[in-house]
Amino acid sequence: MRQVVCVFLLSCGARGPSVGSAALDLEQAPSLNAEAVAGVSDPVLRLLLHEHWEATMARNPTWATQLGDHRFDERLSDRSDAAHRADGERRRAWLARVQEIAEGDLSDADRLTASLFATELQQRIDAEVCAFHLWSLSPRYNVVAELQYLPELHAGGTPVDRHRIRSRMAALPDVLTDELANLRLGKERELAANAESTRRVIEILQAQIDTPTDDWPGVKGFDDPEHLLVTRDLVDTSLRPQLTTFAQALEAEILPVARPPERAGMHGLPQGEVCYAALVNSYTTLDVTAGDRHATGLLALSGIHEEMAPILAEHYGTTELREGFDRIRADPEQHFSTAAEIEQTANASLARAEAAMGESFGRLPQAPCEVRPIPSYEAPYTTIAYYRPPHTDGTKPGEYFVNTHAPETRPRFEAEVLAFHEAIPGHHLQIAISQELSDIPAFRKHMGMTAFVEGWALYTERLADEMGLYSGELDRFGMLSFDSWRAARLVVDTGLHTEGWTRQQAIDFMLDNTPLAKNNIENEVDRYLTWPGQALAYKSGQLEILDMRAAAEAALGEAFVLADFHDVVLGAGAVTMPVLRARVDAWVVSEREVPEAAPPSPASP
Repeated sequence: MRQVVCVFLLSCGARGPSVGSAALDLEQAPSLNAEAVAGVSDPVLRLLLHEHWEATMARNPTWATQLGDHRFDERLSDRSDAAHRADGERRRAWLARVQEIAEGDLSDADRLTASLFATELQQRIDAEVCAFHLWSLSPRYNVVAELQYLPELHAGGTPVDRHRIRSRMAALPDVLTDELANLRLGKERELAANAESTRRVIEILQAQIDTPTDDWPGVKGFDDPEHLLVTRDLVDTSLRPQLTTFAQALEAEILPVARPPERAGMHGLPQGEVCYAALVNSYTTLDVTAGDRHATGLLALSGIHEEMAPILAEHYGTTELREGFDRIRADPEQHFSTAAEIEQTANASLARAEAAMGESFGRLPQAPCEVRPIPSYEAPYTTIAYYRPPHTDGTKPGEYFVNTHAPETRPRFEAEVLAFHEAIPGHHLQIAISQELSDIPAFRKHMGMTAFVEGWALYTERLADEMGLYSGELDRFGMLSFDSWRAARLVVDTGLHTEGWTRQQAIDFMLDNTPLAKNNIENEVDRYLTWPGQALAYKSGQLEILDMRAAAEAALGEAFVLADFHDVVLGAGAVTMPVLRARVDAWVVSEREVPEAAPPSPASP
């Protein structure tokens, strides 16, 4: 999905000031914080949400920049263990307050907001047992990725922009110091990342260390003499040495205790089983177990494979799945030749989808979406694509990042479905609409439940087929390939984290059950190891949305209007699956109660 910014409720940590819990005067709130209480009428709930949003922005300053709040543009977040523990204390205090508020006399709208806020808080509290900040190392989310992103946050065209970039670059050594201290504390508690992810992060760090100074972020692309003098000095005297120290510590201290392939999943960590159970609940928003998700994935794969067989027979002369998958993987005509071709296909797919939205949707986003290549520093280690939301101040559009690294390994037949998932009618449509809603508070606009966000994007892959967006039968096969991928995720993620699967077992399962390219599969498996449970959200959410739609169609018959259904689904932000089902059920009841139009009166003689 999208590139994830600092997630909800102070989970990321430049160092910024500590965040107090004193209630703030709503009348003194800046404009963004008026958004924090949008649509909320209860004064006590308004004050709580205002205070929470102030704290969240202060603790997540780069995300605040993205959302148009520029009060913290010179900071990065505090990653220290003490800061993480303080976050937990605030969550518990907020939860107690919102639970007390929920016992009062609230409007239906405020009661829903309070319930969603409490759910988010409780999920984060339940997941604290995971202690991710003490051990997790990710090839996708790391200090090099953060360094590369800093110049993108600021246009760089004014002295103020350049000052902010330099200030944040200067804060990175403190971030590295804190992260290394956390990893050492984790080591004392027998918490460590898996070995493959650790090796990959060391490679990424070393590649940045070896990069010539003039090609570093904050230096490359700038021509202001004063800015260049300061940033070059930052790189040479502070950033490169600190990155070197960090990389050497990973190599000498963390890699030797990293979890081997047979203990790569959460089962290889103290409290890993409890952690994973909390994540299953958080990422699906359903009352399900890991075993249930494993079985659901296997069942879904069986049905998808039946759909694949006739296409493989027609185009590759076999109905044996692994043989067919190997043939399409090896087919040079089904792979790109150049990075430019990948971008061209992504742009063409996006344009075709944009032109077809009218019949299936009533509400459309105002913010545009544009295609970008994934930066070269992360492309070999990351997934095939991701999405970044638009900046709400209008300074950046929504961005669909596509991986153009090693184009000969990138399948053509998956290119269209990838664009529909990441951009339109998938992530960009849903997330931009959510950001533009005027009657819900900020935490519901800009955050929300992964099962909804990813379930919606997966739902739209088959919706795109209904809309006639796929160019040919093999492009439709790409849709089935992606559906098999998400079904396999249910099996692989639970296999890795509860069934004792090794990294290679997970790779082999996906090679046998999906047509995905091998490099994509390897990066995906490493993603599941460093982001446990998140992979369960996609298929879980899609199946729920499909079930809600089927029930609505059955109940309303010819009165069912697809565009109206989609507007109901997208009209409240990214909510839990039970809340979404209640919204759809209420809409069905309201549609049934609409009286039929009276017949016209006969014409007067």
